[in-house]
Amino acid sequence: MFTVDTYSLAVVLSVLTMICWGSWPNMQKLVSNGWRFELFYWDYVLGIVLVTLLFALTLGTIGDSGLSFTEDIKQASTESILSAITGGVIFNAANILFVAAIAVAGMSVAFPVGAGFGLVLGVVTNYIAMPQGNTTYLFAGVLMVTVAIVLSAIAYKRLSNTKNEFSIKGILLSLIAGILFGFFYRFIAAAMYTDFTHPQDGKVGPYTATVLFSLGVLLSNFFLNTILMRRPVKGTAVGYARYFKGIYKDHLMGVLGGAIWGGGLVFSILSAGQAGFAISFGLGQGNAMIAAIWGVFVWKEFRQAPTGTNRLLYAMFIFYFIGLALIVYAKK
Repeated sequence: MFTVDTYSLAVVLSVLTMICWGSWPNMQKLVSNGWRFELFYWDYVLGIVLVTLLFALTLGTIGDSGLSFTEDIKQASTESILSAITGGVIFNAANILFVAAIAVAGMSVAFPVGAGFGLVLGVVTNYIAMPQGNTTYLFAGVLMVTVAIVLSAIAYKRLSNTKNEFSIKGILLSLIAGILFGFFYRFIAAAMYTDFTHPQDGKVGPYTATVLFSLGVLLSNFFLNTILMRRPVKGTAVGYARYFKGIYKDHLMGVLGGAIWGGGLVFSILSAGQAGFAISFGLGQGNAMIAAIWGVFVWKEFRQAPTGTNRLLYAMFIFYFIGLALIVYAKK
């Protein structure tokens, strides 16, 4: 299988993860008016499954490094399989709430608050489980990201002139999603052997882990998304029949959104072999900065914000950039 053999390449892949994880919601913005995010999400999950399988059957099969995907999954222990699948279930619960937060509050808020909070928890939990990198630089970077989260929340509060249900709901959904985001990656990491070129009996490699993860996302979606369809956070209940009435473009955007996110996951897991899980996850969660750039400069979500809000947003970007730079330097 293909593996990453330098820290420089690991950083490049982590940046690609950041871009993928921060850009996939644009697909949701491109669907038809009235196409609910609960329906979009079914295609999104399908996209994750398809892209992880594609990587596993191509890059995960070629080359002499480590075990091929089929060999790897045959020797996987039940414990490792369940751990990776559990990671998918936790992620799916987080992401459903997260997509709901995007629908309610917009990308500019959901990403810095939800993904940023997830970054803080994720880096801490993964570092405790497997310490790699300079503690001072790593957690200084986490602190900078935390400041960016606070600035984003303040900017969003200024956006609304009056308090309303959705402003509060958007922040709460983002925070709950962020808590869950902080733990899903650890379950994937726990299922894997850390040196991808030297397999451990019962543990799995990066490609097998992502496929098992996507299986957990798919299976849990039949339960979690069904609940959300019946009791949505915004709008009225929607049935399965509506999904099959969607046009080709709407379904395609959902699959593309999932494929973009799933590709980012594969890049993140591959980079962890050189960067470590805490740093790899932390860099990928810089997606909040990418998404905020889309939300602010492309979708103009803050165009009606009061004077001075832009300064808060620019400060948010600066703190995010400094935080990510410190996380990268922590490995040095």
